[in-house]
Amino acid sequence: MTVYLLALLIGVVAGLRAMTAPAAVSWGAYLGWLPLQHTPLAFLGFAVTPYILSVLTIGELITDQLPTTPSRTVPIQFGARLVSGGLCGAAAGAPHNAMIAGLIAGAIGAAIGTFGGARARGWLAAAMGRDLPAAIIEDIVAIGAAALIVATLA
Repeated sequence: MTVYLLALLIGVVAGLRAMTAPAAVSWGAYLGWLPLQHTPLAFLGFAVTPYILSVLTIGELITDQLPTTPSRTVPIQFGARLVSGGLCGAAAGAPHNAMIAGLIAGAIGAAIGTFGGARARGWLAAAMGRDLPAAIIEDIVAIGAAALIVATLA
């Protein structure tokens, strides 16, 4: 049951930040915490993958602060979060022979994170009178949660 909850939670992180979850999962696989070697997701543990995903994550964290960045709920952004959450959920489930269930849990988590995160950030931004502090808090939550989830999967 724990693996399904962790798959759901890493999906929530993907809903908050689409690239943060795969970067964290990739680092977990690369460091040997998440054994994906004999699965279709083995590429997440390749030597170069966590570095590439980390660069993409940094880019996402920067562009999220721009006023021209589209809402996470528009179809392209939402779809990317569902794919990211599903991939990360599948990776969480793979070592437990629960890749499909993990994929489903991760995608559901991504939907929760997308809409819940948008609502929470909107509320925080309104309470603070500015979006930037709310965005930075969301970044910190996503990164911290991703690290904690991947460490728990180890």
